Amino acid sequence: MNLVLDFLKNKLKLNNNDSIVIGVSAGPDSMCLLYLLLKLREELHFQIIVAHINHNVRVESEEEERFLKNYCTDNNVIFEKLKIEEYGKENFHAYARNIRYKFYEDLIKKYNAKYLMTAHHGDDLIETILMRLVRGSNLAGYQGIPMISQRENYLLVRPLLFITKDEIKKFDDLNNILYRIDKSNTSSKYTRNRYRMKVLPFLKEENKDVHLKFLKFSNMLESATKYLEKVVDITYNRICRDKKLNIREFLKEDDFIKNLILEKLLKNIYNDLSCLEEKHLVLLKDFIFRSKTGSTMDLPLGVHARINYGYLSFVKKEIKKDYCVPLEDGLVVPNGFKFIKLESIENGNDTLHLDSSLVSMPLYVRNKRDGDFIELKGTNGKRKVSDIFIDLKVNREDRNSYPIVVDSKDKIIWIPKLKKSKYDSKNYEKCDIIFKCL
Repeated sequence: MNLVLDFLKNKLKLNNNDSIVIGVSAGPDSMCLLYLLLKLREELHFQIIVAHINHNVRVESEEEERFLKNYCTDNNVIFEKLKIEEYGKENFHAYARNIRYKFYEDLIKKYNAKYLMTAHHGDDLIETILMRLVRGSNLAGYQGIPMISQRENYLLVRPLLFITKDEIKKFDDLNNILYRIDKSNTSSKYTRNRYRMKVLPFLKEENKDVHLKFLKFSNMLESATKYLEKVVDITYNRICRDKKLNIREFLKEDDFIKNLILEKLLKNIYNDLSCLEEKHLVLLKDFIFRSKTGSTMDLPLGVHARINYGYLSFVKKEIKKDYCVPLEDGLVVPNGFKFIKLESIENGNDTLHLDSSLVSMPLYVRNKRDGDFIELKGTNGKRKVSDIFIDLKVNREDRNSYPIVVDSKDKIIWIPKLKKSKYDSKNYEKCDIIFKCL
């Protein structure tokens, strides 16, 4: 335990003003970490907040909660609990993890905590790395479980990565630390348990300190990842704008850098990349290389990759919602455009000048409809709105919600920022309506 204690005291430099939220299940690992923090508290006097999740899936859960609450009372520790009453339809473990970390972060805000600590240990690290190697991941994923992760307003810390499960149990027994055992941890139906029961014993026979080798491997990958992130950021900022990728510039890059750029782009779309696998990255690269304007590719969680005029973008599956609202000062429409009244004349397709006697009032703003056409200003002809969108390179995913200004007889008066109709006033002296689209 010396490595753990040295890390807590000298690496983190815990002090009297700190507040620490610690996730405690009542199992041997988390009770060990709580015991160590209680011992350090005698010297440093920081605040400890125990965060317990009652997953409500085992009959033992209620007893574990009572046991832990009494333990915290006896040791003058703040006890916070959350009971999960029901689960969503998605993956149980993913759903529980999301609930768990939301609970932790709420407590961090409540107590203004600097640290969140969990009891992941060296065996967990080995299992995670091996599982990701077999399943496939990215460079950051292969590092497994970082010792320290910087979050927005706190540090996520796993101090027990220096030690194994066996060391924890021996320490618990030696110090009479009480804990509870979750029997599901020995069930072979869970992938992680199969690694734990079949692969880890072999590795430990080869080297009893194999967990430290994996920790070194993890730290090396973490350092390499941080360096590469700096390199990739420069390229990413040059070829990506508003989550859109310049394909021509992207294809000039080294293949390894391409992968990292796509990972960064996808992280900005998904936030959490756990729903993606290595095959998605391979398919996406092939899609970029082979596809033409208008091509789409389906990705998990209803996200679509789309190529438009040399750019790759991502959209969530659109549910078309028709709208038709009166045009008025300050109106904001679903695509974000805002309409304001003006008192003075301005030029440009973003401004409408109208003699109200020449159209059927009132005016409305609606989204594009099939078959729409506009009689263009300065010509004797008319054009389909869909053709104008194509010519002016309006992204396909933006077309259905794009606002169209019409009169009460549904004649198109204006396609804001793109084209004006013949009804736009040529004689500004007779203009009594002026609108600008922002």
